Amino acid sequence: MTETTRLAPGDQAPAFSLPDADGKTVSLADYRGRRVVVYFYPAALTPGCTKQACDFRDNLHDLNDAGLDVVGISPDPTTKLAKFRDAERLTFPLLSDPDRKVLSAWGAYGEKQMYGKTVQGVIRSTFVVDDKGRIAVAQYNVKATGHVAKLRRDLSV
Repeated sequence: MTETTRLAPGDQAPAFSLPDADGKTVSLADYRGRRVVVYFYPAALTPGCTKQACDFRDNLHDLNDAGLDVVGISPDPTTKLAKFRDAERLTFPLLSDPDRKVLSAWGAYGEKQMYGKTVQGVIRSTFVVDDKGRIAVAQYNVKATGHVAKLRRDLSV
């Protein structure tokens, strides 16, 4: 298995500008001066990704109160992201990265183990970017269930 480049705390967060569920461009630079949770997930409207997104939705108020915004990124097209947002009443941006360039730049796309086989795919990952655009937290291969609660504990939110 080839090693995917991984980000670590202190690294400059790779810039991105991607369309959201409505086709509006959202950039990492839009969050300069605030902390933002950037999480990467494999596919909208799947059980694990729905659980994770709903956990972020249900904890969004507390995260926002602690000065954290949330952005989710997947390779899904914007039309699928809009269905996902509407079906689950998600209130944070979901961004589309169909060519997987941003996923790759963040180390969230590459070879991974799935059911005992090596496959290419999205590596479920979560990052906290500080107010200056640097990685404060980098977590790879996170679990969809219970991940947001762990993140809150780690961040004392």
